[in-house]
Amino acid sequence: MTSSSLEETEQLAAWLAARAEAGTVIGLDGDLGAGKTAFSQQFARHLGVNGVVNSPTFTIIKEYEGRLPLYHMDVYRLSVDEADELGLDEYFYGDGVCLVEWSSLITELMPEQYLHIQLETTGETNRIITLSSQGGPYGEWCRDLNEKWGSMNEQQ
Repeated sequence: MTSSSLEETEQLAAWLAARAEAGTVIGLDGDLGAGKTAFSQQFARHLGVNGVVNSPTFTIIKEYEGRLPLYHMDVYRLSVDEADELGLDEYFYGDGVCLVEWSSLITELMPEQYLHIQLETTGETNRIITLSSQGGPYGEWCRDLNEKWGSMNEQQ
């Protein structure tokens, strides 16, 4: 799918946040500046998180309270062994929602079921957003989003 504005990306974040439940895990990947943190901020707001949400680049994991607990992770600076020592399974299989920036760096530690979002910059505000299901309800989410997003893009 394509997004030509921050508002369109926010629609995706809102749609996903509305469906999130305990144990939802979303991996986010893309080059620096592709919009991973911006997406995370929008997702958090629509999950009911109040206050500032910023990149956990140096803190690795930030926790927020919303409709569900939100665990925002940035694993860019970690080796797989270092990430494994954090006990990520407790977050992945816990009571909240996990957003994992740079998830492709720890693929072997990701849960069996998660949604992967790849963000690609194609202009100042344009993005190609590729969603892929790694089991669970995420295949249905991807199908529903393809139908919804296709009709949204046709209306513009």
